[in-house]
This record gives sequence, structure tokens and C-alpha cells, in this order.
Amino acid sequence: MKIAFFDSGIGGLSVLHHAMRVLPKEQFVFYADEDNVPYGVKTTDEVKGFVQQAFDFLVGCDVKAIVVACNTATAAAVSALRAALPAIPVIGVEPGVKPAAQLTKSGVVGVLATTRTLHSDRFQRLVGNHANHVRVLAQACPGLADTIEHEGADSPAVGKLLDAYIAPLAAAGADVVVLGCTHYPWVAEGIARRMPAGTVLLDTGEAVARQTERLLSAAGLLGGGHGHLTL
Repeated sequence: MKIAFFDSGIGGLSVLHHAMRVLPKEQFVFYADEDNVPYGVKTTDEVKGFVQQAFDFLVGCDVKAIVVACNTATAAAVSALRAALPAIPVIGVEPGVKPAAQLTKSGVVGVLATTRTLHSDRFQRLVGNHANHVRVLAQACPGLADTIEHEGADSPAVGKLLDAYIAPLAAAGADVVVLGCTHYPWVAEGIARRMPAGTVLLDTGEAVARQTERLLSAAGLLGGGHGHLTL
């Protein structure tokens, strides 16, 4: 049986990379909804429909767990998916607000994410539950994921967007920056160059991989074969 990874595009590969290292004996299948990328500018109902369509396909692929490797899709649909698929572990991703609030020394945390993620109830609860004691700068990044997807991480177009979106965080003194979209680890070096030296960038891919491992172990579903990836 396989572990399925789902995203609107290539962003989820950044999470899959961690999972393949943490779970080297597992078989993986990766589903990218390239027809509808990016999700960040879609309505919540549209995202729910795209995610449901993907899950209908993945459930037929002999999967034992599904990782929603997209912050926007997690915010919009993961609770409903878990209710609809109680027999299959469904693991979501969300911005690392809690660890960021624990790590900051300046008391200012930046969060880079899509507009849809930042406007979600799920994100607001994260901030309310874990970061009331710090200043959270929620920086929406419209167009960034899509431009990374189609122009490449090192493209001039991506550079211009990073200039615009990172400057407010640097000016405000953020010393921890949360990468709240799975596309953003692909441009982590560009983000780091635009922030003061020593700024911590938080990517939750490793934590998602470890959570997947814990859930499969608890269910007695860890694989013991040779690792394999199907795209």
C-alpha cells in the first residue's frame, strides 16, 4: 500500500522530500492538480471541490494514508476529509506559528502564505491559540506560488515578488519567518538573502513527515519493503 501526497502543483514535493528520507521503505504516490494551480486565489468552495476530486482518485490507488501537502487545501478541506475517510489517516500541513512563537527573540514573527490560508479560520485559531504573546505579521503573497510553479524559483519574476513581500518583514524586525506554503521552501535561499543574517526560516515539512510516521506506526501500517515513488 502507498502513502499519497497531494498538492495543487510542485510545492508538495518539498514535503515529500522529507517523507522519503524519514520513511525510506515506503511506497509513495504524488498527485499534483496542475489544471487548477494555484489554489490560493480560489474560493474555499472551489478548493474543496478540487480536493474532493483528487481524493476520489487517490482512494482508488491502494493508499494507506493521504498527506494534504498544501496549506490552502488543508485550511479549506482537511477536517471534512477526515470525517469522510475515518479509516484512512489524513495528514495536513499548516504554518508553523506555534514553534515560531516559541523561537522568536524579537517578539516579531513573519508568516508568508497565500491569501486564502491567512484568511482561513484555521489560521486565525493557530495565532489565537499559540501566538497571542508575540506580534504576527501575516504577509499574503499573491502570485508567488504560481510564479514559482511556472517561471522557476530563480526567475526574475520570483525575485521581484520576494522583494515586495519580504521587505515589510525585515523592516518590522521579524527574526523568525514561517514558510506557510509548500512552494516557498523552493525559494528559501532568496528569502534568507532578503532578511537579516540569523533569521530563522521555518518549514514544517519535516514535522509532517514525522507525524505521518507516528500515525502509520500506531496503526501498524509501516512498510518494510523498498522505497518507490509514482508520479
